[in-house]
Amino acid sequence: MENEYDEKDTPYQIMEHSCEYFGSSLGGRLSGTKSMLGSIYKSPILVEESKNIIFFPTKSPNIEDNAWISLNNIKDFKKNGKSTKVIFKNDQEVDINVPFLSFENQVLRATRLEAIFRQRRYEKND
Repeated sequence: MENEYDEKDTPYQIMEHSCEYFGSSLGGRLSGTKSMLGSIYKSPILVEESKNIIFFPTKSPNIEDNAWISLNNIKDFKKNGKSTKVIFKNDQEVDINVPFLSFENQVLRATRLEAIFRQRRYEKND
């Protein structure tokens, strides 16, 4: 939360490594999302189930300047001209070159994924 890191890997590679660390692949996580939400563009993914770690892409995951945003770490987001200002829980602010409505839609999709997963987990424990 308090540190910044310079990373040589692309955002796609970072997400692939993160998914593999938790026993899956990015492709597998995307496939799981599609089974829950249907086929959608810029699908959010559930990287790790027990802590509900969910990320969503700002652009197509294959585009190099795509960024992956952690749903769990967003404190707020606001329209900032043609882009979106994201305020994270550590109060760091970042301007994302994505229209506000597009970003808001991504947050809603990720929240929907979280709700569906939570419901399935609840039903499984009954």
